[in-house]
Amino acid sequence: MCRRRCCPVGGSVMGAVYFYHLTRHPLEHSLPILLGKARQAGWKVAVRGNDPQRLAWLDEQLWLVPEDGFLPHGMAGGPHDADQPILLTTAADAANAPECLMAVDGAEVRAEEVGALERVCILFDGNDSQAVQRARTLWKTLIDAGCSAQYWSEESGRWEKKFER
Repeated sequence: MCRRRCCPVGGSVMGAVYFYHLTRHPLEHSLPILLGKARQAGWKVAVRGNDPQRLAWLDEQLWLVPEDGFLPHGMAGGPHDADQPILLTTAADAANAPECLMAVDGAEVRAEEVGALERVCILFDGNDSQAVQRARTLWKTLIDAGCSAQYWSEESGRWEKKFER
């Protein structure tokens, strides 16, 4: 059964965007968990950021994940980008043809991407007022474009869906 819904404009199929409000754990802790879940679903993933140095740091952090949680991945710009199960990139169009996009550090996400992918995840730092404001603005932009969205919080110590639209 397909969980995706039709877009009100043009009848195209829409995916969903999930907003993850990081308040208890930093990105380098939460990202591997979410990547693991996406990989369990069989999806190729693009992790999109704005800063190549920050992505290189995240790349190093992903190599530190325990062996039983190994996440095969690579940085964009290599000869095997198209084959990467997880590709860290600053590009709007990831070379690995992902089914899932995880946007970090305020990376741009367009409504068309939500419609074209199985899942888009926006991870934002709840301790950074600018990141929270960017996420609120993006939420409104994507909702106004007809995207299905969920807001997830870890405030209680575990991830809980707080709102869906």
